[in-house]
Amino acid sequence: MFSKILIANRGEIAVRIVRTCRRMGIATVVVYSEADADSLAVAMADEAVFIGPSPASQSYLVAEKILDAARETGAQAIHPGFGFLSERASFAEACAKAGIVFIGPNPHAIDAMGDKIASKRFAAGAGVSIVPGHIGEIDDVDHAVRISESIGYPVMIKASAGGGGKGIRIAANRREVEEGFPAVRAEAKGAFGDDRIFIEKFIVNPRHIEIQVLGDKHGAVIHLFERECSIQRRNQKVIEEAPSPLLDDATRAAMGAQAVALAKAVNYDSAGTVEFVAGQDKSFYFLEMNTRLQVEHPVTELITGVDLVEQMIRVAYGQELAIKQEDLSIHGWAIESRIYAEDPYRKFLPSIGRLIRYAPPQEGERGGYVVRNETGVREGDEISTFYDPMIAKLCAWAPDRSGAIAGMARALEDLHIEGPAHNTAFLSAVMDQPRFASGALSTNYIPTVFPDGFHGLEPEPWQADIILAVAAAAHRLLARRANAAAGPLRRRNLRRDWVVVAGGRRREVEVGEVDGAVMIGLPAEGRALRLEVLDWRPGDPQFRGSLDGRDFTATIAPAAEGFDIRFRAVRQRVLVLTPVSADLHQRLPVKAPPDTSRQILSPMPGLVVSVEAREGEEVKEGQVICVIEAMKMQNIIRAERDGVIRTLGARAGETVAADDVLVEFA
Repeated sequence: MFSKILIANRGEIAVRIVRTCRRMGIATVVVYSEADADSLAVAMADEAVFIGPSPASQSYLVAEKILDAARETGAQAIHPGFGFLSERASFAEACAKAGIVFIGPNPHAIDAMGDKIASKRFAAGAGVSIVPGHIGEIDDVDHAVRISESIGYPVMIKASAGGGGKGIRIAANRREVEEGFPAVRAEAKGAFGDDRIFIEKFIVNPRHIEIQVLGDKHGAVIHLFERECSIQRRNQKVIEEAPSPLLDDATRAAMGAQAVALAKAVNYDSAGTVEFVAGQDKSFYFLEMNTRLQVEHPVTELITGVDLVEQMIRVAYGQELAIKQEDLSIHGWAIESRIYAEDPYRKFLPSIGRLIRYAPPQEGERGGYVVRNETGVREGDEISTFYDPMIAKLCAWAPDRSGAIAGMARALEDLHIEGPAHNTAFLSAVMDQPRFASGALSTNYIPTVFPDGFHGLEPEPWQADIILAVAAAAHRLLARRANAAAGPLRRRNLRRDWVVVAGGRRREVEVGEVDGAVMIGLPAEGRALRLEVLDWRPGDPQFRGSLDGRDFTATIAPAAEGFDIRFRAVRQRVLVLTPVSADLHQRLPVKAPPDTSRQILSPMPGLVVSVEAREGEEVKEGQVICVIEAMKMQNIIRAERDGVIRTLGARAGETVAADDVLVEFA
């Protein structure tokens, strides 16, 4: 076996590979850019080598720097992780020339399947069912329009070398092709160094299902069942699960057999994924093959017990697969939630900043479910604009799907992040959605369930009780502490009657304590709540309790006359008032929000790539104003109204922060 492996990647996947190497007794080398000098991966590896500036094009994408680091440290093999150089046949060939083992498929397989255009040609020639489209390169915008109109709208414009949701646009008409084609080409050039584009028919209401395959260098190929990855935003996966709630045994076997046949046809010899677009009727079409480890591989590991990173290393060393197809079975259900630094309340726009607090849930068995958390960050680390904004991949396993959903919901409650905006509330909302529980998924899940954007959820009755109980108990404990600090001469009996106002709803409560629990009477409702405080002291950001026997975790922060509380997808300002104060609050005028109707604000921090308007110009609603690049994605900023531009705050080549004024109208 290898004695030392270099990891040509960063973040959570670098940490993931280090952990498996440690278990196998293999020393590790991690390469790092300026932005990652103090990263968790660097701290965990046995050795670390600096490879250049923060932009990936000057560090992680420079093959010679990676090879030099391997030579310098004596690494016998390189694991590329996913992204960056993981699907570059030229890099695999360069490793071979340098006498270093590439832990991934052979260059022929990467060439045949890693290129989206070539893979479709190959699949069509092999008789695999593929999505209708134009299998070939596209010259320019006019060519793209002609192809799109011959296929029929809607179409999907995709980068040939794309992956990770980058370099994709869906176009429903000619104008969207004309705008989307150059944007995809620019993204593809910047993210992958390859600006070739292809176009295919977009299947309406589709599901995204993929098959994990694993092959060795002796001709053996197996599949490890499927993953459902239908819940996406901006064409990037957000929630994945294994197995799929759509498939029956017959469809699962058919998809698996097709994936294995395709892998064998190219002599595939590592871990890889054959992706399918599936109809609600269980029909499926080959989409592409990712010739690398997938981000969502943990859910497959959880239901099969197979360490895919270990298998990749053993295969690369030349060992035969010790696992036969008949040895594999699906055990339980697993769900993965990608924790991103992005703001779901602002159309999932990326966020940056320091992780002031980062407290993931405890991993392992948690009483009916298992938690696994894959991360490359620690409290105090910074989420930068240079790389994907993923903070962690939070996974939950349980014996069945309903248990996995419940486990994920609880794990998301226990996760606490402060600093950049994050999508935890949105992920919690999905876990609480009846549609998700029913398994009625599709890639348009988010725009269908949240057509006006995500604004949180209104609380269910039991959730409203938890928020009320947390506020009442926290207020009681603060009052009790203040009373104890006042000294014997100034102490007095704690007040019992209060009014709790949350989400515009007033509820009269009577608060007391019995046998260490906080008792909250609801006289108008004819019932009472019993809250056991499991873990909270004033100042703690998380409140762990058990309300009438139901364990929960809520986030809490002090605010004037109350608290800011979030429980799952519900976020409320909660006031705890005396009855007199509650009556007075009802008479206060509502504060009007600031008028920004004459401005366009930057929705995210990023780099201004181009400015398409000028001061004094009369623009129409929907007209392109500028393009901002953030987290390797190009975002088109449009005019939201007709008007004349008085001032432009955006200049090409400059960076902007979230809420910077880009345009002010006369």
